[in-house]
Amino acid sequence: MVLLKRPKHIVSTLLLLASFWASAQAEYQRTLKLMGSRFDITVVAKDSLAGEAYIDLAVAKIEEIERLISSWDPHSQTSTINRMAGINPVKVHPELFHLIERAIGISKLTDGAFDISYASLDKIWKFDGSMTTMPSAESIKASVAKVGYKNIILNKSDTSVFLKTPGMKIGFGAIGKGYAADKAKELLMAQGLSAGIINAAGDMNTWGKQANGEEWKVAITNPLNKNKVFAILPIRNSAVVTSGNYEKYVNFDGVRYTHIIDPRSGYPSSGISSVTVFAPKAELADALATSVFVMGTEVGLDRINQLPQIECIIIDAEGNIFTSQNIEIEKL
Repeated sequence: MVLLKRPKHIVSTLLLLASFWASAQAEYQRTLKLMGSRFDITVVAKDSLAGEAYIDLAVAKIEEIERLISSWDPHSQTSTINRMAGINPVKVHPELFHLIERAIGISKLTDGAFDISYASLDKIWKFDGSMTTMPSAESIKASVAKVGYKNIILNKSDTSVFLKTPGMKIGFGAIGKGYAADKAKELLMAQGLSAGIINAAGDMNTWGKQANGEEWKVAITNPLNKNKVFAILPIRNSAVVTSGNYEKYVNFDGVRYTHIIDPRSGYPSSGISSVTVFAPKAELADALATSVFVMGTEVGLDRINQLPQIECIIIDAEGNIFTSQNIEIEKL
């Protein structure tokens, strides 16, 4: 067998053509309100017509998921599950069934720090500036009476969901946007889109590279000085989610309590300002960011270090930075 070699000038021409076509790719972005939050959808495509078509597909997928999982829509299957709590199981779409199944798995993994039945919490904490005194211990205890992932009963044989306790509710506020970003990304990749980034109210999911050939990157800020970036990290075909207490919180007796509430105790978490989690999927990163906030720095990092392909950055209330074992921070 003889290996034929192209003349060098032909090879150079081919490389120039490849470079031209690569540079012909451009980024197209749309910002819109979906699932009650801001979504920024960016795609890398050959022209605006293709870019807009891909974004339309992503939007349609996100809206489809919202109709399925929204607890605000009285016609959604999630709302039906909640209405039938303590009465009857509800047969649901396999996609919703498996989402609930995975959520319960995360609840087990985090010892209940994450729990989609948090929607049953009585809203005794107010983070709009109206609270002047701390709720009583009795009212806090009563607020979690109907919360408990162990009372979510799944039947695989008919994909039905039953909430054992009357008045119990489930909600996907802690993972819904991340899940929607995952599914939109999955759809666009299946349609042949080589690169993009979906930012679902801070739940970011990426694939491929930017139009200029560089990696997608995320800036990490210290919540005590949000205008200062202390590190930039590349995101390679993965997701990153940050949970923070710097916008919604209350102070009592010198302790800052965030809007992220421990579903097991009814008390807001304290001691952490922000948690950033890197994971293969935004749904998982979303759930773990909330969980680490509730578990605290030591327990949270220990749990993250036991999980493959998961990394974490924690900034505590004093501004100290803690990271999981294998993360590499490009400090500025």
